[in-house]
Amino acid sequence: MTFADQILAFNDNLDLDPALLPDGISVMNPFRGGHADTIREVTSQFYRRFYGDHDPRHLILGINPGRFGAGVTGVPFTDTKRMKEVCGIDIAIDPTHEPSSVFVYEVVNAFGGPVPFYRKFYINSVSPLGFTRTNEKGNDVNYNFYDDRQLQEAVTPFIIDCIERQIGFGAATDRCFCMGRGKNFKFLHALNKQQGWFGEVVPLDHPRFVVQYRSRRMPEYVQDYVSALSQAGSPI
Repeated sequence: MTFADQILAFNDNLDLDPALLPDGISVMNPFRGGHADTIREVTSQFYRRFYGDHDPRHLILGINPGRFGAGVTGVPFTDTKRMKEVCGIDIAIDPTHEPSSVFVYEVVNAFGGPVPFYRKFYINSVSPLGFTRTNEKGNDVNYNFYDDRQLQEAVTPFIIDCIERQIGFGAATDRCFCMGRGKNFKFLHALNKQQGWFGEVVPLDHPRFVVQYRSRRMPEYVQDYVSALSQAGSPI
């Protein structure tokens, strides 16, 4: 099986029992529900285009998918705009704009584009399924797995299983990169210390933080990413 075959099989089997979650929190699974067939077609095109080989990659892990990025496209940190304009894959879904995707694709382009970047790196999230909660206005909003202690404890076995399965794709294990220097890094670093998956976990600023609070300094943060990721060298 190619790296792509393994990713697609992994996505097809992603599932988390809603009964495990605290009251008021819902799981967001783009591979189930009304647009699942479209998302499976999009992800099939994407992963077969960029991962249709047996080369190892270094993992880059975010927190969990958001409603307008992977929650729509099925590909972490990729919204419909970047999917079409950068990756050349059109999606028969209403256009979405995910701020984190803007930054990530600045990094991708700094590596020469999606072909050379995705040949070296595989992006997902510590929890590959996202979460929402209903706010006081009755609207569903993104929710991070670590925002609620009960939620974090409930999904930790799921997270461990998912990381181990993705390492099994043929991931390089000398190091892993973590998007988020705060709670996400603290959680992943502690889990890695317990499980012994990677030689080190390298923290990176989260794309959403950069876009929301440091947008004028985005080129500087892009270079920080390039410098950190380049230290991994070639996993081949």
